[in-house]
This record gives sequence, C-alpha cells and structure tokens, in this order.
Amino acid sequence: MTSSILNSLLFLVVQGDDAEGWPQYNGRDHDRTSSEVIALRDWGEAGPPAAWKVATNAGFSSFTVADGMAFTLISRFHESSERETCVALDAATGRELWSAPLSTPEYDGGGDAGTDENKGGDGPRSTPSYADGRVFVLDSNLLLACFDAKSGESLWRRDLVAEYDGRLIRWQSAASPLVDGGRVFVAGGGEGQSLLAFDAATGELIWKTGDERMTHATPIAATLHDFRQVIFYVQSGLISVDPATGQELWRQEYDYRTSSAASPVVFEDLVYVSAGYGVGAGAFAILEEQGEWSVEFLWRKRNDLINHWSTPVCKDGYLYGMYSFKDYGDGPLQCVELATGEIQWSADGFGPGNCILVGADLVALSDTGELVLIEAVPDEYRELARAEVLSGKCWSSPAFVDGQVYVRSTQEGCRLDLSERGSR
Repeated sequence: MTSSILNSLLFLVVQGDDAEGWPQYNGRDHDRTSSEVIALRDWGEAGPPAAWKVATNAGFSSFTVADGMAFTLISRFHESSERETCVALDAATGRELWSAPLSTPEYDGGGDAGTDENKGGDGPRSTPSYADGRVFVLDSNLLLACFDAKSGESLWRRDLVAEYDGRLIRWQSAASPLVDGGRVFVAGGGEGQSLLAFDAATGELIWKTGDERMTHATPIAATLHDFRQVIFYVQSGLISVDPATGQELWRQEYDYRTSSAASPVVFEDLVYVSAGYGVGAGAFAILEEQGEWSVEFLWRKRNDLINHWSTPVCKDGYLYGMYSFKDYGDGPLQCVELATGEIQWSADGFGPGNCILVGADLVALSDTGELVLIEAVPDEYRELARAEVLSGKCWSSPAFVDGQVYVRSTQEGCRLDLSERGSR
C-alpha cells in the first residue's frame, strides 16, 4: 500500500463523521465533555498506541482538533525574533501543514522549564479555536488573529492593545478566544471596551462594553433558563452577557489575587468558580423570572478546592478535577459535589494538569505527562489505566476526537489511539 493511500485512509479514520471535532479549549459545548465512548480501557505496560509524536516547542497551549487537522501554539524563530506561532498538523500523521507567526512577546519570566519543577518556562499560554473553516488565536500580547484553516492564509487581525486600549496583566494573556454563534468573544480591552465581540467571518467589531480587568481564564458560552449567554471570569468576578448585544444579564463579585486561570463551570442553573493564591472555590445558583436575572449564593470555601488553572468537568452534579496550588507532581484529582462543595474522594499524584470527560470516563493528563483513565463515579476512585506518554511539563488539556486523544507538553505533542483499533 502506498504512503499516499495509507495517509488518506488514516485521515478518514481520524476525521470520521465528526467534522467539528474538539474545536475549542473547553471542547465543542464549552463543558470539556465528549459523548464518545472509550473502547481501549486496558492499556497494558506499553500504554495506548501512539499514532504520532512531534516536537512542540515551549508553552502551555493545548490541541484543538477539527476537520482532520490539529492546531496549537508554539514558540518558533521567525526572521529576527522568537515569535508565538500557530501551527496546523495533519491529525492523521502529525505532519505540519502550515504555520503562521504572531507577535513577539516580552514574557514576565516563567523560569527554566527544564530544570525547575515549579516553573513552566515561557511560551504561548492560550489555545487556538476553530469554526467554519477558520482558526482563531489570541496570543500573549492580545493580538487576535484569524486564519484560513486549510491554507493558513491570514484573514483578519485585531490588535486589542493598539485598537482598543488593551491592558495586559502579569504573565500576559493566557485566555483562548471563545467562538459561538458566528461571533468571537475576548476580554482585555480598555475602559468602556474591556469585553469585546467580533464577527467571526470579517473581524468587524459587533459590540464592546465594560471597564473590567481581564484574567487568564477562558470565557465560556452556556444556556441558562433557555437563554444563551457568554460568561467572563474577570478580576471583579463573573459577568454574564447577551452574546448578541453585550448587555449584562447578571454578575457575581468574586475575589481576585494575582491570577485566575480556570474557566467557570455551568451545570443546569448552577455556576462554579475557583482560583488559586488563597481565593478558593464557590458555587452559585442563577435565577431568572420574567427576564430579570439574579444570583443566589450556595457555598464558598476560601483557600480550599483550588483549581489553579485546571478547569474541572461536571457529570450528574459532581465535579471532577485537579485541586491543588503549586503542589506539582502530587496534587490530587478529586470528586466534589457541586451543590454542597463536599469532597467525595481524592487521589494524589496528578499536580496541576487537566482532565476531560469522555462518555462515562475521565481522561486525565497529569502535569508530569501521565495519561490516566478513571471512571467518573462519586462513590470511589476507580482507576482503569495509566501510562507515561509525554516528556516535559503538561499544564495543558487533552482533546478527544473519534477515539483519539491529543495531548501535549512544553516539549512534545502526540496522538494516542483509544479506539477499538488501538486494542488490536
């Protein structure tokens, strides 16, 4: 069989019927979940089979996967400077299809990722988003760029600092652009324009509002009481807006210290939020009556249940996520009842990595590069499989498409087969 035929077959296997794949940092529905079922549940000593592994130089960007391609951000030398760079890979083979340089950031300094276990190093901190054949990137300097997904051609750019008086924060921007309903949502502008929505096709400004200071948290889109809304986690707390107009629906004050990097989590009419640096976690019920919105306090745990930058996932009213602050290599994965904040179980050995939900199972990537499969049940910790799959630090999140999990570190990225094919 020729290599071209083999690559075509691999493309069909990876792409399947899921043309949208895992198109954004928090997944297709912004809740870090996939409805697929993991077929390969016994990995053995060798771990799940790797379809490919490639170098991914520096940073904490995750993969997004759509339309047979995988996208991420790396650091690469262009002309006379090291620049953040969007790369597109063939999802079947890992072969680079195109790359597009972004801006040259001046990082505050992440330390040496290779020698200091408490440092992640410098490099891009956000993840590309995909929609309708376009790739959207918000880099560390608040440059919002849109590329043609197939060719890498630049379609439009918006410099939030130059055009909207953008205000960078310590360690620069780490939030990924949110794409929903043909609009791109970002935070980071100046007074009167700190929250912004752009037309995804043209880059034209749709609305701007607010005088808020951004955080490192990626906003989410959710439907509460049958109303679609975009929820930003900014330094004043949570703000929900009408995606069409930017009109504020509700807000909830919440503490901010140094950095808030985990996205809010929505389950039914409940919203959960957590941050490090002594802030801790809290949960709120969102109420609506005849178009009037309000927020009801549920519980608050200060300096406890900390999701440093590890957004948890919710299943049947229970949160599953990595809860620790600078407990590198050993921080626990925990199950927490959303309505009460009570811990159901805890398992050490994960650190500030990330997990997603695939069917009834958690796919967890520890900060040291171990991939772990766990049943998402609240009664006890049930580990199914574990394997070391990456070198480098993994402050990134897995992506799952058509039985394949895509993971990366500060050094390398790979695609692992958890489908029925992987067990053959």
